[in-house]
Amino acid sequence: MELILRAEDSKDWVYKGEGAANIVLSYTGSSDYLLGKVLRIHKVPRGRTKSTNVSSFLSRHEILLWRDIGENVESISKEVVGQLFILNVMSPLLDPKHVDGGIRVIVSKEFLERVGKNILGQRPGQRVDVSEVDVFCDSALLINDHSLISRKSGTLKEEVCFAVEIKPKCGYLPNSEFIAKKNSFKKNVPRFEMHQILKLHQGEISQLSRYNPLDLFSGKKERINQAISALLSTPQNNFRVFLNGSCIFGGLGGGVDNAAVSCHDRNGEIEDLMKVCGLPLDSFPELITEAIFSSVALGRLLASQKLDHYDIEGAIHAYYNIVYEPCLACKTCSDPDSLLRYSFLHDLSLEESLKIVRDYLIAATAKDCSLMISFRHAEDMGDDEFNSVFLKSSNQYFDYKVNFIDLDMKPLQKMDYYYELDQEIATVYAKYMQNEVSSCNSANFSEEGNEVQWEQ
Repeated sequence: MELILRAEDSKDWVYKGEGAANIVLSYTGSSDYLLGKVLRIHKVPRGRTKSTNVSSFLSRHEILLWRDIGENVESISKEVVGQLFILNVMSPLLDPKHVDGGIRVIVSKEFLERVGKNILGQRPGQRVDVSEVDVFCDSALLINDHSLISRKSGTLKEEVCFAVEIKPKCGYLPNSEFIAKKNSFKKNVPRFEMHQILKLHQGEISQLSRYNPLDLFSGKKERINQAISALLSTPQNNFRVFLNGSCIFGGLGGGVDNAAVSCHDRNGEIEDLMKVCGLPLDSFPELITEAIFSSVALGRLLASQKLDHYDIEGAIHAYYNIVYEPCLACKTCSDPDSLLRYSFLHDLSLEESLKIVRDYLIAATAKDCSLMISFRHAEDMGDDEFNSVFLKSSNQYFDYKVNFIDLDMKPLQKMDYYYELDQEIATVYAKYMQNEVSSCNSANFSEEGNEVQWEQ
């Protein structure tokens, strides 16, 4: 029987979090079928009217790009294509046992309007200022709540369950020959570290994170533990902790510094969680480390990220081949050697260009998704349904499950944005490093005119 959510159902759905494109709601009603589920609803820029609604179908260039993912992509909505992308592209790459494709449910306009009003006071201010619930969308994605542990039957365990959500980000250093000489430091510095400098400059964060994605993806326990400890120290928007499905630590998805949007007091809530779980506070990073080390999930995620062989500095040229427009990246380039390399890309066939851009966008999804790891106590290692780890420091067994979430298909039209952001990150980072060379003191950011200046 097809599920339809109407206005009267809105009271059973509460705010859980949000990202750039979606708001996530938790179910609090009495339906056995919906217990342990979350609903992902689309957002739009605030103040958008129906008359300015972007087409709900793929553009002709996107149809070319994703024509092989299943069904007739010309005749189905972007929402359905997005679900097919998760099921037929990301799931095989990341392993179906770690990916929940969900099911689409019908939502009425009245349901979405009431939900939007109900959750307004719970959303981060920065999100409210720029986006709102898309009340003209007629469907939403229903998936399992992966901050909880459920069995294959769908039944939830009654024991205490806690979970961590990690946004790993890019776990490798690019080596593309199409990276400009002036940006060659991109081959030696993690993208996350460079982006932190830009965020500090723009006032999105108040301090730089010590987290290094290369540690998390290293496959070495000591470095993984170091990454988890850094995330605990400065979670920002990259680390959250849940107790029985409720966020108790970390950002709400507001895209701003954790200090402004933390769910609760940093040290107290984690300490309280450990008391509930009977786990020493110092053992928390160790438990997460053991689960990540034991699972092969991050290895598959890294392989998916590395589908980006050309970096955005190369992929942008393939993009312009597809849309048949003059290449703005070439227009702004003054280096003859770089232009010669770019000419090779512009001589590629349409199919070759499509593959480059397709792989880049798949990798972009892999670099921007989240990893959910949920835990519960276990008597031993004997439960075949869950993976298990033994924690030496506390002499305890834990079952755990690993799932990837936020596997949205990236819009083709965002290629220009990705390129411009990359160049902005590189420019600000280069200026930051110039300042570091000239002074060992901490630098503050200011702007004069259109140029970034650095003050001692």
